[in-house]
Amino acid sequence: MSIVRYNTTLNEFVPTSFNSLIDRFFNESLSRAGGSAYSFVPKVDIIEDEKAYEIQMAVPGLSKEDFKIDLNDNFLTISGERKFSREKKENNYYAIETQYGNFSRSFSLPENVDVNKINAKYNNGILELVIPKDEKKVLKATIKVE
Repeated sequence: MSIVRYNTTLNEFVPTSFNSLIDRFFNESLSRAGGSAYSFVPKVDIIEDEKAYEIQMAVPGLSKEDFKIDLNDNFLTISGERKFSREKKENNYYAIETQYGNFSRSFSLPENVDVNKINAKYNNGILELVIPKDEKKVLKATIKVE
């Protein structure tokens, strides 16, 4: 079993199923349409090899203290806040293209991971988590018929 994103969509506008439509309705902030609380969803890459899973999250402009990483019942949740820091004012227009505000992403971890050896580091705007597989908990095997 591989690592599974808790809330999956092909892109941020079109849900791939009715379930993802409902998940987006209840999990995403309704304030994107002009409310007072802002949030965004950082982009994530998930990589698997024989020894570990790797999650890479693009969140530039933060420090390592801005992240909160929780593990609860095999759900890994990464959250934090990217604070609005400056404005560029020209000709009475504000140019604000970078997303900011609160964020939270959750991932369902498979049973064969070693949660005591998860490692997180933040470098050049990328939060990288390495989640080692537990070699004792093999979920895949080939059985020979005799």
